[in-house]
Amino acid sequence: MTYKVLRKTTILAAIVIVALVVGCKQKKATVVVQDYLLEKIKKSGKLVATTNYNSTDYFIYKGNPMGFQLEMLNAFAKHLGVKLEIIISNDLYTNVMQLTSGRCDLIAHNFTITNDRKKIVDFSIPIMQTRQVLVQRIEDSDDDTTHSTPFIRNLLDLAGKDVYVLKHSSHVVRLQNLQNEIGDSINIISSDTCDVELLIEMVSDGTIDYTISDENAAMVNKTYFSNIDVNTPISFQQNLAWAVRKNCNSLLNELNKWLVEFKETNEYSRIYDTYYRNPRSANIANNEYFVNKKGKLSKYDKEIKKYAKMCKWDWQLLASLIYQESHFDPTLTGWSGAFGMMQMMPETAKRFGVNIKSSPAEQIRGGALLKIYIDHILPKEITNQDERTKFILACYNVGYEHVMDARILAKKYKKDPNIWTNNVDFIMKNLSKPKYYNDPLIEHGYARGIETYRFVNDVLERFEHYKNIAIK
Repeated sequence: MTYKVLRKTTILAAIVIVALVVGCKQKKATVVVQDYLLEKIKKSGKLVATTNYNSTDYFIYKGNPMGFQLEMLNAFAKHLGVKLEIIISNDLYTNVMQLTSGRCDLIAHNFTITNDRKKIVDFSIPIMQTRQVLVQRIEDSDDDTTHSTPFIRNLLDLAGKDVYVLKHSSHVVRLQNLQNEIGDSINIISSDTCDVELLIEMVSDGTIDYTISDENAAMVNKTYFSNIDVNTPISFQQNLAWAVRKNCNSLLNELNKWLVEFKETNEYSRIYDTYYRNPRSANIANNEYFVNKKGKLSKYDKEIKKYAKMCKWDWQLLASLIYQESHFDPTLTGWSGAFGMMQMMPETAKRFGVNIKSSPAEQIRGGALLKIYIDHILPKEITNQDERTKFILACYNVGYEHVMDARILAKKYKKDPNIWTNNVDFIMKNLSKPKYYNDPLIEHGYARGIETYRFVNDVLERFEHYKNIAIK
């Protein structure tokens, strides 16, 4: 081989090597990391979301969990075919930490989209838009005891004023930018102990003079506090969205696809109008049975706590059972003859010293005694306390005999008779089908087991909501 040929061959080889290296680098740079979050959520059967507790996002009213974010999340979870688990926190930093650490799958509240936040999380398409407004007090000119607070329409007048805002919120950033825009300082006081609604309440009662809120939330709070003014905008319109972890495109794409369709439905309009355009909002929030940070579940909380202690249950679990049965109505009589708060059948009630004339406290006591009795006769082999609670609830609803039938068939179909979830509950759901209720192994035949299945799930789901925000 001549020198020229060798040199040409060497150069060609070098070019090929360089091309291969560059190609590999380019290929490596375009490798897409596989994301299985959506698949994981569907496989686990559970969507975990963090949200706020306040008068619009998430609260309990007369024992019923409610809220814009809760209803939206329920709709999305239904779309995915999974159950919803909610984590409550009004601290934005905690929300983000829960998301990025994998403790939850998404942040579901009115999260303002900013470039800085885009570096940390991925946002859904906007759920709504709003602008930030100054919340200030309308002074009563006839009240000589109130001090005179400068009323602000011109943002230049914010110079030197104390403005209280939620720590880590977009309101802090907006005020920082506003200082540069007006060429003067604003005394920004960040709070990690007060949420936006509490700050608005503090403006109303004169504890502080100014705070910042998203306009949609401010308008809702205006219905509670007639002496606040929310008509001074401090920002342009901003997009509000949900957030997922970075690069979780499977969940994000499914969420965005769902939002595009759902926002065009009557159901979305109903949810939005319920929480942002409802003239009854003030009546709800000022009711003693409105629970987010205060309030009570029912007028019988004291009695429920007393007899929950007697039957060794969490009082909020007993309260959830009572809500499921009667919505805390001691005068209710069902189509089957069951009566009162605990909806006990007359013969069963008689065994525990209760009749239709019994007081609400006596009714609750009777239900607690029934719980104790069921717990006593349940097989000792059901050792897991969470599962045992589910069996007790099922027996309370459909009767001990049908639940024992379901345990027998569970064993026949290679399921664990001592575990309710995904075992005995499967049989219970099917006790209305001839294949199951005609089985010679069981004695008590047909049961509308799907109702019992839902009863257990509904009571326990509501119990989780009560634990999230109900008073102790």
